Amino acid sequence: MRIGTGWDIHPLIPQRPLMIGGVHIPHLLGEEGHSDGDVLIHAVIDALLGAAALGDIGTHFPPSDPKWKNVESLTLLKLTLEKLKGYGIQNIDCTVILEEPRLSPHISAIRISLADACGIAYSRVSVKAKTAEKLLGEVGKGQAIVAQAVVLLEEPRNTDAGECPGDWL
Repeated sequence: MRIGTGWDIHPLIPQRPLMIGGVHIPHLLGEEGHSDGDVLIHAVIDALLGAAALGDIGTHFPPSDPKWKNVESLTLLKLTLEKLKGYGIQNIDCTVILEEPRLSPHISAIRISLADACGIAYSRVSVKAKTAEKLLGEVGKGQAIVAQAVVLLEEPRNTDAGECPGDWL
């Protein structure tokens, strides 16, 4: 088993959609970013890559590359899953931190979106929503959104006695 963590933050700006976990959340502000700015998926991608010791999202999808401009983060997640070479996702646990809007009505849709994208059961995805209690910097002022993710991966099964799991990478 391998554990990875991910974290991301984006400013919130007008005239951009608020995308969280592949779900459009109605709001006046959305994430600024090179891609669609989905901080939750970006955190999950970093957690997956970290668990497999494959670097981070910026290494694989650099913001300096116009190829990734305005791309859906779900596309980046699918490309990341292809890089995992047989690792199995055991569970994903996420926290989204923002002042508004309230995410509780959208948590189930976000879990379904992440579970479907990762090809795992809904019961293996946890998404929690928190605020910064109007206290902590830009997030507390409603000017930014933060996401954290932890994943547990199972290493690929060793079918050849001569190979160690690290050789699968």
